[in-house]
Amino acid sequence: MNRIAVPSDDGVSIAGHFGRSACFIVFDVEDGRISKTEVRPNSQTAFARGECSGSEHHEQGHSHAGILGLLHDCGFVLCRGMGWRAAEDLKRNGIEPLLVDGVSSAQETVEAYLAGKLSAGSASFCRCHS
Repeated sequence: MNRIAVPSDDGVSIAGHFGRSACFIVFDVEDGRISKTEVRPNSQTAFARGECSGSEHHEQGHSHAGILGLLHDCGFVLCRGMGWRAAEDLKRNGIEPLLVDGVSSAQETVEAYLAGKLSAGSASFCRCHS
């Protein structure tokens, strides 16, 4: 079984940014199909806790340890946007971040990925985060 996480603000749609999401929808995948879903609240990032404004930059490194713990059992994160530090931290912990375009619901995103129909995101990981 594999697990794929998708950041979401409403438990249905894919969020615009990984660390600012309200939750993560975790999809269990068996035999190439979704077998179970679970919503995990994101209380791990400063954005999610309301401690950062959208205009702040993280000049001084902050830890992604909490969010890595939350997603420790996932192999992939499918998202629309993510800071480069978060992407590197995920990779170092065996979780592959993938930027995606064009699909709105989390389930549709995972189904497209499983069917090999997912187009990679056109944007690169955001360099505005340290």
